[in-house]
Amino acid sequence: MKTSRRKFIGDSFKATAVALGTPLLVKASLETTEVTNRAATPIALQFSQVPLPYANNALEPSIDATTMDIHYNKHHTAYIKNVNEAIAAEKISFETENDFFKNASKLSAKAKNNGGGAWNHNFFWQVMHPTQGDNNPAGKISDAINGSFGNFEKFKQQFTEAAMTRFGSGWAWLVNENGKLKIGSTANQDNPLMDISEIKGIPILGLDVWEHAYYLKYQNKRNEYVANWWKVVNWSEVAKRLT
Repeated sequence: MKTSRRKFIGDSFKATAVALGTPLLVKASLETTEVTNRAATPIALQFSQVPLPYANNALEPSIDATTMDIHYNKHHTAYIKNVNEAIAAEKISFETENDFFKNASKLSAKAKNNGGGAWNHNFFWQVMHPTQGDNNPAGKISDAINGSFGNFEKFKQQFTEAAMTRFGSGWAWLVNENGKLKIGSTANQDNPLMDISEIKGIPILGLDVWEHAYYLKYQNKRNEYVANWWKVVNWSEVAKRLT
């Protein structure tokens, strides 16, 4: 009887442990695993639109207020919306913009083109600002330009040529490639961070030569747009990007 009683008590204790303890431990373990998995899952990249650093009319007369309004609030906003839609629909898992562009050749046309448009315009707004009088580079950016191109006028001539000879839509760029400054251009919304780009490096200055950037004010006179754009280049911001 004693043995049977001892066995009964032992079996009852085990049953209670199974009924009460084990499921709680299993549940806690599952919840911990779920939290761990969520933490380990990377958050998909989302492009965002930088606030315009100045009023729509701040760059006049070089860039008119109507063009700026349409360019920022219509064109740029659309690029942001479309690239984020593509990222979600295509389950693109890159975590950074650099990784996104390093793999541009693997992306759909929608993701690549709109991702480029989103990034390029964020960059473009920041390398311009309202200015008065002469607007020439100074300090380390001036030294870097002189060291790479001889002087500012030669640099300006080469950059202008890149902007003027880009057939159709695209961008002109000044990039830093392994410590050397280079000038080139890209088609459409490509940029020098992309693995498919005609020019590669870290962009430090860029000029949008799509017609929507200038057509309302300059019509087909891209040369006048480019000439007046030099007056609003933010050389302090360009210098910050020189590493």
